[in-house]
Parts: sequence; structure tokens; C-alpha cells
Amino acid sequence: MVGVSDGRGPGQPPPAARGAVGRPLLSLALAAMLDEVHAHSGAVYLLAPDQPVLEMAVMAGMPRDFAAPWERVGLSAPIPVAQALRERRLIWVSGEEEMVRRYPRIAVVLPYPFALAALPLATRDAAYGAVFVTWPAAHPPVLSDWERDHLSAACDRLALRLERAAAERRPVLAEPDLLGTGPSGGTAGSLGSVEAARMVSRLPYGLAALDLHGRVSFANTAAADLLGLPVAELLGTRLWTSVPWLSDPMYEDRYRGALLSQHVTSFVALRPPSDWLSFRLYPSTTGLSVRISRARAVAELGRGTPGPGDGTSPSSLVTISRVLGLAGALTEAVGVRDVVQLVADEIVPAVGSQALMILGSQSGRLQVLGQRGYRDRRAVEQFHGTPLSAPTPSTRVLSTGAPAFFSSRQELERLYPVRYAVRDDFAAWAYLPLIASGRPVGTCVLAYAEPHPFPADERAVLTSLGGLIAQALERARLYDAKHRLAHGLQQALLPHSLPQVPGFDAAARYLPATQGMEIGGDFYDLVPTPPPAAVIGDVQGHNVTAAGLMGQLRTAVRAFTTVGQEPQEVMRSTNRLLMDLGVELFASCLYLRLDPADGSAVMSRAGHPPPLLRRPDGKVRVLDLAGGPLLGIDPAATYPTTRVGLAPGSVLVLYTDGLVESPDVDIEDALAELGQRLGEAGRTPLDELADCLVRHSAAARERADDVALLLLRARGDG
Repeated sequence: MVGVSDGRGPGQPPPAARGAVGRPLLSLALAAMLDEVHAHSGAVYLLAPDQPVLEMAVMAGMPRDFAAPWERVGLSAPIPVAQALRERRLIWVSGEEEMVRRYPRIAVVLPYPFALAALPLATRDAAYGAVFVTWPAAHPPVLSDWERDHLSAACDRLALRLERAAAERRPVLAEPDLLGTGPSGGTAGSLGSVEAARMVSRLPYGLAALDLHGRVSFANTAAADLLGLPVAELLGTRLWTSVPWLSDPMYEDRYRGALLSQHVTSFVALRPPSDWLSFRLYPSTTGLSVRISRARAVAELGRGTPGPGDGTSPSSLVTISRVLGLAGALTEAVGVRDVVQLVADEIVPAVGSQALMILGSQSGRLQVLGQRGYRDRRAVEQFHGTPLSAPTPSTRVLSTGAPAFFSSRQELERLYPVRYAVRDDFAAWAYLPLIASGRPVGTCVLAYAEPHPFPADERAVLTSLGGLIAQALERARLYDAKHRLAHGLQQALLPHSLPQVPGFDAAARYLPATQGMEIGGDFYDLVPTPPPAAVIGDVQGHNVTAAGLMGQLRTAVRAFTTVGQEPQEVMRSTNRLLMDLGVELFASCLYLRLDPADGSAVMSRAGHPPPLLRRPDGKVRVLDLAGGPLLGIDPAATYPTTRVGLAPGSVLVLYTDGLVESPDVDIEDALAELGQRLGEAGRTPLDELADCLVRHSAAARERADDVALLLLRARGDG
């Protein structure tokens, strides 16, 4: 067993300083770690060379099949080992409920009670990988200090050894996983003594022993009779492969659940045509003991228990777990760009490919929706705009809905000789049809750097993944279309540009909330009709109704201003209009009439946040304006006015509450921070100032609400 190579040729002994080269570095470290903290399984991941990918190097205590969806994971993946390395800290998951809440992808595939800790393998200068260990469900909900200390120290030691190996250019070689002893060949039917075997053979119920892989290492005569197979045909096989009526994945799931949680687990199964058998699994860290007996009064229990002969393949549970894990990743995708990113981060590492391209169709031609891993721009351009009638694998897959797999360049070019006018430096390809709602929506191309055979089970998995990607892609394209519609509507309802106003410069910003439709009721306007006026407001809601009402209010304010109404009258008229519309929505508003001649503004406020004024000397104050209630509450409400002087160089900041209101920040503190930023940057050009105020606002970064901002600077030349 070789763990670390010293890079020397045959017959060249390693220097004494290097110590015992050839010991299984990772396996021994992992085994010691599990023993120190009494964990029952774990794995070591190493960073792939020149890729942000973690690859499982060795696993202990459980079959590798349990972690099949995560043998290769992107460093950005939301799973504990990736997070531990990204954040360089210990990640603790206390049990099933916390796993569901924080890491739903893992909970979907492994819905069993167990605790998990993940830690980085990193030194001060470099990152090498990560480790996870698991405990049975009986572990306390809090990781103890001594467990933390032991795990952290063990990972630090392993990281230092990896650093030393890297410095000495000794590659870490493959090591076997650490599992319990498998079937023992000719002695598999022995329990260690003849008398013990005789005793077990006399028992009226069946007894069997399974190793960690689920293989039968012992079965007594009663078990063989109940299962309907001779002992010789059971030994060394998995029950769900050798016994046809146990081939449903549900039964293998019970074995996985028992091993991972270390809880005694039971189930009943129907042996055709009408015999119900009870199975009770007693797990340990080396395998399981199974008691098999006839079940009584299970007719009701058996309802809903899958029957035999459903055609499920023996390895289908591993296939299903892989697909479920990746499906969980795709549910997080919102737009097309998110789908491409998640497929690149989650699916590409998991299936071992090195590049990805997702193609759609538009106006009878292929359209590249996104790609990762193609370094030559020309290799991407050869796809974009290809007529759907062209004889290429991507168009064929899109038109026929049948996948295509090419294990080598020769195989591809023999069938499609014109395919590679531009070489892309890859050696194998999987072309997956993306079919959603019964129609093709695109093609997913997975490219491999080396020749890659595609056995039947892998083709089935990749084809299933194509279906999941298609569903995510269709949702994403609908979202993107809705987003473009919402964005267009919002832009149509807000001013395309701000007019020139005598004596004042102006700048504005609008940011939609990131929740809902990304469209809302915040609005602003600058009316040049002499005397000029400005308005900012906020209709409650982040939907089309709020946006439509916002457009009506903005138009009404402009109309009332144009006919010459005074500020208080504009507010009263707008309030009555909102009441007459009967929409049961409220709005805040701040309206001001500018007087460039004497450098002042008359302001009226309806429940809106107070504006900020930066004086020419740099001092900032919050304007305490008179005002009335929100628009749309009281038809008889009045809105008194306040006159404010605006000396040349003064900057007036009008904003909606999305700029300052955040769940984690006190409103007074947010206003104080906004005022400080305004005081420091108030002399910069208005567009730069607007960007600065938005960029440094915590509330604007979170975007739980729309943000509107209108800045006015008095020039003094009106």
C-alpha cells in the first residue's frame, strides 16, 4: 500500500530525513482521526491540480457509493467540505433537521439521522483539501471542545505533511478505502467455532451477516429457506441483487440508513406470491446483522410496500442518489446564467468532464446560452448561429431528442467529418438532449480532455441529468423573459433622463428589489415647467400593481404641477386621486417646488423619509419638515409646507426607505452613516456621489426593498 511517492527511481533508497515513505498517508491519518473522536465514518478530499474542484481521495467506515454524488465537487458547492475549505473553518451539522435546513442537497440523498463535521486541510500559505467525519444519530447536538481540538489538530498535522510532500515534490498516490473485512471465501459460513455455527443453524429464524458493502458474509439455513436461495448463492452477494423480490431501492435504502445512523432498522417485504417476511437490521461499524422471520398481520403494513419485479436495477439507488443530489443543485438556479454556472460547478466535476456548453435555438439556428472550459473563442463561435439543418451532432441531438456519445475524436469525426474545422483540444464528448414539456429546448455538450468510454449505466445517468437540466433551463428562460418584461415596464414608467433645470444640477438612481418580480413602486421625477419641481415617492409593494399605480401617481404629480398648483395642493390632489382609484395601497411622497432666483425650495411631505441637506461648508443635517399622513389613508388630509434655503454648492438628497432601512441596522445609525458619507463625498460630481451613496448602503446591497435616489445641487446661477 503506497501513500506518498518520493519520485526516485528503482533501487534508489529515499534519504533518511524523509522517513518512512510508502506509508498510506491519508488512510492512516483518517483512521486515527476517526478513532480519536469515536466517529464511525469519514473521508479526505484533495484539491484537483489547477482546478477549483475537490476530489475524494480516501473514505473510511462507509462504502464510497454512499458519497457517489460528491466524489468530485466544485469548491463553490454548498456542501460542508467545500464550505470548510472556502471559509477555512470547522463546519458542524448536528443532525438531520439541521442538514435539511442548511444543506438540502445532501439531505435529499441521505435523509438519515447522523452528525457531521467538516474541516479544511490548509496551512497558512496553501490549501490542500478538506475532511469530513460522521457520528451516529446518538451524538450530542453540540460538538465538544475536546472533539474540536482533536479534529483541528489532526487536520493541521495532515496539512503540514501534505505541505512537506508538496515541497519535496512527492505526489500523494491513490490509497484504498478503509472498510471492514469482506467475505472470507471458503470460511464464510463459519462463525468462528463449529459449536456456534450449530447453535445458529438450530434457531427457527434466519440470521445473516452483511459487510459494509452490503454483501452477505454469513447466512444460516433458516435464512436461506426464507429467502428461497441456497447459502452458497447468497454468500458474497448483496441481498437486493441476488434476491429478485428485494431489488427495490427502498430495501437498500434501509441498509444505508442503518449504517449511517447506527440505528436498528426494520422493514417488511413480500416474497411472492403471498409470504410477508420481516427484516431487522442491527448495525455496527463493521457491518450489519440481519434477523429474518415470517411477519404476522402485515397485510395493512404491506400496502404501499413496493412489489417485486419492477425492473429496478441493482445499482439504481446509487444512480438515483447521484441524480437527486444534482437535481437539488438545479432547483437553486434562477436565470439561464445561473443554470450554466450550477451545471459547471456541480455536474461537470461530478461526471468528470472538463468543459461544458449549453445550446438553445432561435430563428432556426443554434444559440450558445453559456459555456465553461472552452479556451479557444473560435471553438465556441463555430456553434453559435449554426443552422438547425446542418449535419452536426448538436443539431442532430436537438432535432431528434436522442443523446449521442463519442468516446474519441476519431469516432466523432468518422460520423461528422465537417464537425471540427476548428479544434477544441478535447478527446471525448457527450451530447445530451434537453427536453422539457415534451419538446426539445436545447443541447448540453460535455467535453472530456481524454478519451472516455461511456458504459450503459453512465449513459443512463447523463441522459437523466439532461432531463433535469432541461427543466431548469426552461424555468430559467421563462424567468429571464419575465425579468426583461418587468425591467422594460419599470424603465417605461420612470424618466428616461433628467431635464435641465435652471440653477440646479441633478442625478438619480433606481435599484429594484431582488425579491419578487424585481419591479416596484418607488419613483422620482424632475419637472422643468417653471417654476421647476421635484418629487420622490414609494408605493407599497414590489409587483405590477405597485408599478402601475406608481406610473399613475407620477403622471398625476406632473399634471398638477403643470397647471400651477402649489405644493400643498399637489399633495392634496394626489391623495384624493389615490383614494378615488380604490386600490387599497398607500404611498409615501416628498414634493418640492424649486425657486432658483432666491435659492430656496418649498417642500411638502406625506409620510416620506426626511431629506438630507449638505451645506457648502460640508455640514450635513436631516431636514425636519412639516407634513401629513401617507397618501391614500385620509381623504381630508392636509400637507403643510416648509421653505428651505439652498445656498450655491448645497446638495439636497431625496431617497426612499430602501436606501436606509435594513433588518440588521438601526434607522438612526443608517441615517448617520448616510450623512457622514454625504459630508465626505459631497463635492464630487453628482453621478459619482449617487454611485457612492448607493454602493456604501448596507440596505441597498441587500435590496430587500426598492431604492430610489434623487440628488439636486444648487449652482447659484438661476
